Order: sequence, then C-alpha cells, then structure tokens
Amino acid sequence: MTAPKPIPTPSPNIHSASSTPTNSPSLPPHTTHPENSESRDRPVVESHSHDGHPHVHNEESLKRVVNRLSRIEGHIRGIKTMVQDSRPCPDVLVQIAAVRGALDRVARLILDEHLDECVGRAAQEGNIEQELHALKSALDRFLH
Repeated sequence: MTAPKPIPTPSPNIHSASSTPTNSPSLPPHTTHPENSESRDRPVVESHSHDGHPHVHNEESLKRVVNRLSRIEGHIRGIKTMVQDSRPCPDVLVQIAAVRGALDRVARLILDEHLDECVGRAAQEGNIEQELHALKSALDRFLH
C-alpha cells in the first residue's frame, strides 16, 4: 500500500512582488552629462565607458530598470518554489511565460534609452556608424 500524497501547501503569491527591491544596489550620486546639458537637463548616472564615450543612464530610468529586474528576480524565486513544491507543469510554464514577457519589457526600456542617449550622442560626435554596428551586433545576439 502506498503512502498518501501530502496535502499541497498554498503557493507563494508570485504576482504581488513588491515594487521596492529588498536588495537593490545603491545608486551613485547623479551628475549631468556635459554633452547633453544643452539639450537635456535630466540628472544622469555615469556607469561605464561605451565605445569612446561615457555610457550614461538617466537616474529615473536606471531606478525603473533595477526595480523591474528585482521584481523579475522575485518572480523567478517564486517559480523555483513552485517547481520544488511539485506544482502542475502548466502553472509553472505560465509563470515562465510571464517572466519572459517582463524581461522583454525591460529590454525595451534599455533599448529605448540606448537609442535616445548613446545613438543620439554618437550622431553628435560623428561616430554613428560604429555605434550602429555595435547595436546591430547586440540585437543579433538578443534576437537569436
């Protein structure tokens, strides 16, 4: 005679992840990028060099991306718990699809900012061909 199956415990509500990340990195103080100071008065956070010019993120955009990634991270932990709790495969697959969609939306935010900031700056600096080549290469890897 086989032992009865354990009663499933309620799964964590993986849809109600907090919009405030618990372990988000602190942001460096913002600065205004000198090349954009005439056209944009937005604070930006410098993060790293990018093909000959500093790569800059709008502070608000950076926070938005980090917050979304933190929510996705929590969602993935919820999916892991679902698998460990032997939840039905279709339920797990639906949650994986939700994470894919969320990652695609984050990628779109990053792409939009790259087009606005980096490609625009490259056009002003005269190295648009190099920037477009790098963007096409990144998109090839992203889309395949």
